[in-house]
Parts: sequence; C-alpha cells; structure tokens
Amino acid sequence: MIRKLCSITAAGLLSFSVLAADSYTIDSHHTFPSFEISHLGFSTQRGRFNETSGKVTLDTAAGKGSIDISVNTASISTGLKDLEEHLRGKEFFDSEQYPLMVFKSDKLSFQGEKLVGADGILTLHGISKPVHLDVEHFYCGMNVIRLKYTCGADAVGTIKRSEFGIDKYVPAVGDEVKVLIQVEAVKD
Repeated sequence: MIRKLCSITAAGLLSFSVLAADSYTIDSHHTFPSFEISHLGFSTQRGRFNETSGKVTLDTAAGKGSIDISVNTASISTGLKDLEEHLRGKEFFDSEQYPLMVFKSDKLSFQGEKLVGADGILTLHGISKPVHLDVEHFYCGMNVIRLKYTCGADAVGTIKRSEFGIDKYVPAVGDEVKVLIQVEAVKD
C-alpha cells in the first residue's frame, strides 16, 4: 500500500512538473523585432519588422522554457519605401524565396525567476546559425487593459549578416547588425 501511494505521489509530482510550464502566444501588436546597421560609416540605419508570430513557454520557478518565433521578412519597415523594396529583393532578404526568419530556443538563462538570456538557432535567408540574445528587461503580470496575464521582454543581440548569405555592400554597409526585440506574449 505504501509503495502504491509513493508511486501515485511520484507520478503526480512528475506530471505537475511537466504541466508547470505556462504557454504564451506572441502579441503581434506589441512585438516588433528591429535592427541597427552602419550606413557607410556616416550614420546608423534602423528598421523593424511589422509581422511576428510565435509561442513561448516559461517555467520561471524551474528556470526553463522555450521560444519559437517567426518574422515575416516582407514586413520590413524603414520609413523609406524604395529601401524597403530593395531590402525585400534578392540582394538582401529575398522575401519571395525566404518569407520567414525564425528563432528557436530551448536554452533560456535565468537569474532566480528572471529571464536574462536565450541561446537558440536563427534561420535567416535559408541558413541556420546559433545566436545569443541578452534579455535586458523581463516582466510578467496582469495586463490591466486586456485583463490577461502577459510577459514582456527586451532582448538584444548581434549577428553578422554575411554569415547568413546577405553580404551585399559589405563592408561599406555594415556586416554587424544589432538586433533589438521588444516582445509581449499573452498567457494561453
């Protein structure tokens, strides 16, 4: 009887730990990955992507989780229509052939229950490479406008675009791209 009770308790604890992770859906109205790149050494060109979707799972108590985010490359926005068309073209994102860039991570770093980093794989322009993102801001709580539990973060990282086969005008137009992602996700 005691063994049976211990087995049931252990099974219950295991199933609880599996269910302890919360699932979130990316809020596309508050998630806009952006970038900064040197423009001929004179200035910093900035842009963002307007269409993002995905899922996040978080178990802050256990210090675990995952991220699976897709960004529509054709949704690029720079404030300059001609530049946006050029960036969607074959010399850069080639949005027709590669409509999505995807970041997947199941290696999140926590300090206590605070998310501080994510190591994952970025697939861009048909090439997949490891990327590290530092999470500079992380907050979860009740969204008082939507009345839904929400988590948000600001993540920052750097990639070399040439490593993803996007090397037009390197080095005049910078190879190193600073990636900044503000993200909000609503608990399912």
